[in-house]
Amino acid sequence: MNNLRRKTLAAASAVTLGAGLAVTGGLAPAAAAGPETSYLVLAPQGATTGKAAARVAAADGTVVASYDQIGVLVARSTNPDFAARVAGAGVESVASTAGLGTALDEGETVEVPAAQVAADPTREPLYGQQWDMDMIRVPQAHAVTTGRPDVVVGVLDSGISSTHPDLATQIAKDKSTSCVGGVTDTTEAAWNPTNSDHGTHVAGTIAAAINGVGVTGVAPGVKVAAVKVVNDDGYIFPEAAVCGFLWAADHGMRLTNNSYYIDPWELNCRNDARQRPVWQAVQRAIRYSQSKGVLNVASAGNSNYDLAHKITDTGSPNNGTPEERENLTNACLDLPAEAPGVVTVGAVGPTGAKSYYSSYGQGVIDVTAPGGDTRFRTQGARSTSTDGILSTTFNTVTRTNGWGYKQGTSMSGPHATGVAALALSAHPGMTPGQLSSFLERTAVAKSCPAGVYNPVPLIPAGPNAYDATCSGGNRNGFYGAGLVDAYNAVR
Repeated sequence: MNNLRRKTLAAASAVTLGAGLAVTGGLAPAAAAGPETSYLVLAPQGATTGKAAARVAAADGTVVASYDQIGVLVARSTNPDFAARVAGAGVESVASTAGLGTALDEGETVEVPAAQVAADPTREPLYGQQWDMDMIRVPQAHAVTTGRPDVVVGVLDSGISSTHPDLATQIAKDKSTSCVGGVTDTTEAAWNPTNSDHGTHVAGTIAAAINGVGVTGVAPGVKVAAVKVVNDDGYIFPEAAVCGFLWAADHGMRLTNNSYYIDPWELNCRNDARQRPVWQAVQRAIRYSQSKGVLNVASAGNSNYDLAHKITDTGSPNNGTPEERENLTNACLDLPAEAPGVVTVGAVGPTGAKSYYSSYGQGVIDVTAPGGDTRFRTQGARSTSTDGILSTTFNTVTRTNGWGYKQGTSMSGPHATGVAALALSAHPGMTPGQLSSFLERTAVAKSCPAGVYNPVPLIPAGPNAYDATCSGGNRNGFYGAGLVDAYNAVR
């Protein structure tokens, strides 16, 4: 698989302006202590976690988080035989999450003087560079509504800068937390960014304020909550994602934005014994959030990969020696994007054509949205960084706020999430299923391009580096039901 895809679904350029498995059997003798390792321990579906917790203790482990709502425990142990010893009555499966994270891929950052984004009470100074907002008719939608503050969007990501002038008034601090390690920490420092501004950029696209400073978001009247799932080393582990989905569900959020994938394998195979417990835990968490009224939106990925026809995965795991996995089937899924009920979002550039990097697939992509395309506007015609998505940023070295460009399906996802937030504001009371359907029905259909699509021949690695073939009619593999439309969603 093309290895453009990385953990956060942002492609590799940005310019800134201002889990091992359980075996079955009885308890084994205690072994010498090893490094502390985290585990997901799953009770049988629908069962309580009491018996599982007792087995954790008997196997020299400690429960650090208990998600009784879905029968999942997060445990830690220094016992190398923990997985074998904890298996048994009351435990359906166990997964070590050691080595199951993939580092964030942060692109180039170039700062410019703050004077370029100085306050202007008459307008948003940088709005003229937000081509993406005009593309999905945000100005027309804002004439109807900018969103309601009781609509809270959970940004499962690397944290949000609580001091950013475009975001400080937009964050629901009482609903924000860190889920790193699978354990919640609601202190403000814990959910602020550490080594990545990815979450800050995503949050700005959703809800940057109309305040005469910087940019505006798709839904500046709603609130965002920081749900930090990226640790200080830049890794996302399954237990953090599980924690994030449950936190959003239990704290009244109506939407979550997920610009990442879970597990070091780009595709999580339910028929692979190493990966199935991760799939089970994540799927339980997503189903629970849906039952509590949450619609989860996820980015499709940056590999230009046909998710409807999975054959090989040659670039995973990303944090170890890549394995050659061939003859894959649709039992292998992109998580969370391909989990049932999740809205999967592809990306387009300024021309409205599929971004060169955007993954696709008929029956997989639900809608598309602006994600940027800074490599080429059209075949042979170079574009610039301004063909990316302009939003809020945070310099993690100088600890200063700014504005800047990124591209990727990480950027298209929050556009769709913002439109869904506007739709909920204008038409409250929709269930997750109704909202998902509404988002598709109000999208503007886009036809497949003729023939093989390749906007960047010979770049960077061969004559067919970005070949892609679109299939389908009004609902197709590149654009799903079409380009999200903010005005249609609020009318």
